[in-house]
Amino acid sequence: MKLSLVIPVMNEEDNIKPLLEQVYAALEGIDYEVIVVDDGSTDNTIPEIRKYATDRVKLVEFMKNYGQSNAMAAGLNEAQGEYVAAIDGDLQNDPSDIPMMLKMIEEEGHDMVAGNRKNRQDGAVMRKLPSKMANSMIRYLTGVKIRDYGCTLKIMSNKIAKGLGLYGELHRFIPVLAKLNGAKSIVQVDVKHHARIHGESKYGIGRTFRVISDLILVLFFQKYLPRPMHLFGLGGVILFLVGMVINLYLLVIKIMGQDIWGKPLLILGAILVIGGIQLIMTGIIIEVLMRTYYESQNKTTYQIRNIFVGKE
Repeated sequence: MKLSLVIPVMNEEDNIKPLLEQVYAALEGIDYEVIVVDDGSTDNTIPEIRKYATDRVKLVEFMKNYGQSNAMAAGLNEAQGEYVAAIDGDLQNDPSDIPMMLKMIEEEGHDMVAGNRKNRQDGAVMRKLPSKMANSMIRYLTGVKIRDYGCTLKIMSNKIAKGLGLYGELHRFIPVLAKLNGAKSIVQVDVKHHARIHGESKYGIGRTFRVISDLILVLFFQKYLPRPMHLFGLGGVILFLVGMVINLYLLVIKIMGQDIWGKPLLILGAILVIGGIQLIMTGIIIEVLMRTYYESQNKTTYQIRNIFVGKE
């Protein structure tokens, strides 16, 4: 099989029929499969998928809502194609871009081709501004120069897709995870983008702030996972030296006869600094333990209720 197309959906009942029709038209002549992962829809999304599915469509139904990253991970695990593409189920991405991207990755030998929504059809404040902020941070800190990390439309080799290790909400960092998994050539290409017609967006400005915490985690995996002591050891040494300097300063002040012990601002600053460091380190450690828990026992972060394959 040449191509597996993964489509995570949740409450997209009005988009299913036109989406599948566009996919069938766009991929005609290609040996492909479509894996639609329903992430706990509460409307008629599942009946609509069953109604319009052909024998090329596999529906993976979750027991409940587990999030887009887990839906994407389930689809990637089911993918059998030589190449794996991902697209949103809200009709804002255009399936007609996929053949062009498939040709590009085949002929030019890239590990991943990522879409860039050149003319975004979103609200200027609630989506574009947070997205630009997040994209700038990720580009600068990870060194993976993708302009549009929020565009779900991507195509990659099956080997890269299977090794991404998607957990939590890391789907927006797929190019960075691909690089960590050995991808040498990651390029981007302008793709079409449409305004949402049916349903409601699951995106808000609060999601941008969650990107920051996810970015800290990704940077840890990118830079320090093979050598965590370089991070924790350096931080410990710096804190120790700063503590010694403060202690020496307080000792000098004390010798000069001034009483600075117990100042509220000094205590508050120390608590905030130590507390912030502990929270970040605890989050990283828990994430590593979580990965060990799932991967050592071949567990998944989701439960599948049913798998349905359409008919001709």
